[in-house]
Amino acid sequence: MPDAGDYATATLTVDPYDGTTTAALTVTSPAGTVAAVPVTPAEGGKTWTGLVHYATAGVWTLAWTVTGTGAGREVSRVSVGPGVVAATGRVYATTAMLADYLQEAPPLDADQLLAEASRFLDSHVLRLCQYDTDTAGRPSDSVVASALGRAVCAQVRWWIEVGDHVGAAGAGWGGVSIGSVSLSRSVTAVQGGDSAARQVAPQVFDELSSPDLYGRMSAWVGGW
Repeated sequence: MPDAGDYATATLTVDPYDGTTTAALTVTSPAGTVAAVPVTPAEGGKTWTGLVHYATAGVWTLAWTVTGTGAGREVSRVSVGPGVVAATGRVYATTAMLADYLQEAPPLDADQLLAEASRFLDSHVLRLCQYDTDTAGRPSDSVVASALGRAVCAQVRWWIEVGDHVGAAGAGWGGVSIGSVSLSRSVTAVQGGDSAARQVAPQVFDELSSPDLYGRMSAWVGGW
């Protein structure tokens, strides 16, 4: 699957074909813009190629129109990924920190997982905490920043262990065990938001309860 910004060669094979065969290619972008793509024949008109620039992510439509011998129309759709997308919002850990935390190579989607874990903890845990921040809302104390980074890594590790980070498997888990930690719930009572993936990882609270944080960070609700 190409990513946004990629160039790819579109190829059409015509059968039957002869000297009267002519092909044309148009592409429709995800925004609906239609453009003609120059094409080059080969093998006497049997094969036609055109270089397509997938400028943006989304679904692109390629339409070949053949006239003369072998006349017809062929339409295909190409799904184009976003490529490398810079994380938005506050992200409290880097992939290097995650590698150190896991003591192994991080997954290829580590950037996305760290960004999602940071947003998840912002919503479920950190909004209940009090600590000094800079103008961007990040912890200004290096000890707190390090603790938040470890907490985010702990959440990502939890997601890796349960094999889900969006809660898609929520309706199917009755019990989860990770090391010495065990969770169980009636399968019939489980809703999507109650899946293991949508729970705060137990070690997150361990990381945010370190004695090093005394006087630097506190919970508004008087502790965990």
